[in-house]
Amino acid sequence: MKRLINASIVYGVLALVGGVFYREFTKLNGFTGFTTLSVVYTHYLMLGMVFFLMLVLSENNFHFIDNKVRKYLLFYHIGLNLTAVMLVIRGVVQVLSLDASIAVLIGIVHLILGISMVLVLISIRNCIKDSF
Repeated sequence: MKRLINASIVYGVLALVGGVFYREFTKLNGFTGFTTLSVVYTHYLMLGMVFFLMLVLSENNFHFIDNKVRKYLLFYHIGLNLTAVMLVIRGVVQVLSLDASIAVLIGIVHLILGISMVLVLISIRNCIKDSF
């Protein structure tokens, strides 16, 4: 559980850093349109901090984490962080009006994130089903 709460704290800090970067980078460049930099904060906040806080509560009640779930969580971390990196890259490209398309890469890392999240949630469901 200590790793889960530490992950939640780290993602909370990364969310704040992402929000400050979005605000300052767009202001510095005089950009007023939509950019994917604006969603880095919410991705890290909800899919990072809040998700891992919920896992702490679930683990405390149901003790669902085993070696298989640890692998799912590793892929979740990878997917979330690659998603954030891709969103930052795409946002910087948008703000600086550069010509680069990385939408396919963002889609792939979102897929990794989504599949690993579903696998973790299914593991929790199976643990709950077994305990009742």
